[in-house]
Amino acid sequence: MNIYGLQKMTLLDFPGRVACTVFLTGCDMRCPFCHNSELAENQAPPVMTDEELLRFLKTRRGLLDGVAVTGGEPLLREENLDLLRKIRELGFPIKLDTNGTHPDRLRRAAAEGLIAYAAMDIKNSPERYAETIGLPSFDLGPVRESAAFLMTSGLDFEFRTTVVRELHDAESFRAIGEWIHGAGRYFLQKFSDRETVPFEGFHAPGEEELAAWAEILRPHVGEIGIRG
Repeated sequence: MNIYGLQKMTLLDFPGRVACTVFLTGCDMRCPFCHNSELAENQAPPVMTDEELLRFLKTRRGLLDGVAVTGGEPLLREENLDLLRKIRELGFPIKLDTNGTHPDRLRRAAAEGLIAYAAMDIKNSPERYAETIGLPSFDLGPVRESAAFLMTSGLDFEFRTTVVRELHDAESFRAIGEWIHGAGRYFLQKFSDRETVPFEGFHAPGEEELAAWAEILRPHVGEIGIRG
């Protein structure tokens, strides 16, 4: 299989660890504000094979203490689990980004000890989920299942929302708070426009808005933070 991006070192993507970030392709959502739309839509060229990635990781033993795997959606394909197994066999803890659409693979990866840290996107309130991800007939059931699993799994994890002024408001975060009540960690990530965002017209909320929305969520989660 192919790898579609590699950041050779990051202090940001895997909390508490010096890591590299591996980008996989393909996604079952079509968020109009996505930073990695070329990956989501399978338009990015590969940068290396998985064998080349594993050779790179072997040279980074003792220098890196984690691998962050993102996308796209890393759980979209069954063969991606094999890649996680190979990375783990090299001794690297894995941080997995997911949109929650494949709870069965998420549970299996956790059961096999492949995930040291999970970051799951909560795109919006249930009522506005389909609008936010660009899929009018979206079934939220698998996402709810993944969120519920993480909250009872014992895994170290976070929920996070990329916040877009045109898609989120106070009611969004009241509903999200009720949904994930009792979660340990939740982050608001400020939208940042880039050339890779597929549609124009989206903006980041202001600092006061973000702070107010964080306060709405504070009674529901153990730790809340703002990124960006």
